[in-house]
Amino acid sequence: MNDSTADQLLRHPCFNANARHYFGRLHLPVAAGCNIQCGYCDRKYDCPNESRPGVTSQLLTPQEAIDHVEFILNSHPTISVVGIAGPGDAFHNPAVTLEVLARIRAAHPDIILCVSTNGLNLPDYVDYLSRLRVNFVTVTINTLTPAIGARIYDYISHHGRIVQGPEAVTILTRLQLQAISLLKRKGLRVKVNTVIIPGINDADISLTAARLADYRVDLMNLIPLIPVPGTPLADIPPPSAALVQQLRWQAGKFVPQMTHCVRCRADAVGLLNQNNTLFDLTDTQTKESFG
Repeated sequence: MNDSTADQLLRHPCFNANARHYFGRLHLPVAAGCNIQCGYCDRKYDCPNESRPGVTSQLLTPQEAIDHVEFILNSHPTISVVGIAGPGDAFHNPAVTLEVLARIRAAHPDIILCVSTNGLNLPDYVDYLSRLRVNFVTVTINTLTPAIGARIYDYISHHGRIVQGPEAVTILTRLQLQAISLLKRKGLRVKVNTVIIPGINDADISLTAARLADYRVDLMNLIPLIPVPGTPLADIPPPSAALVQQLRWQAGKFVPQMTHCVRCRADAVGLLNQNNTLFDLTDTQTKESFG
């Protein structure tokens, strides 16, 4: 970990539990599409009352995102992190993600930048992230076992080809681990998000954590499943608090655990304990300022 990353860690509310009391994050919903279809995911762009990953009230163009960044950073000094975490995958359309990150970095040299991704396309963009000093990356890895992954992922889109079943998971996990290896070689901090899906991957999570430890993953975030109506996994009940605690204890033998996640929307803003969206804070001002 380089000196810059170590200093930023003190101000990152997701990677540092103590920081969440003092510093906030801003998520920019610019990543529209996704190259993977997870069985628990239904990306809706107009769900103001629903708080879960993959949800936003609006999608933003790069210019709209920059305009919102300027307003939020000027009016909310507790914001230390600007990130891209959906509603789709950040590297499904990498040109948009990299443009937004580059423009923010040019305008705000000291802001912490981070990005969340499924990792499928990530290996090709590690060098770009390093040059932009995007020092924090989250990769969602729900399993490293192809047979289990085939029950979680409907398909992946890889090099223009739709792939399903264990073959899809084999491709996905190979690229995820390759990306993590490259990120760590560059000195970036890596968090892995894992959705706990009872009866599917819960017995596999400690094995996943053990393998991630070999890749020097910095933090693991076990996220309880939120059943979403209309998805293939809608009928699976969320894990109990006791199961979540047990799995965190088991996985924590290998990788430090994040226990303060609030399952942010793709347009979340403010301290982690605040249920604000970007549009709650900027709609009126944006209409006045930007027409």
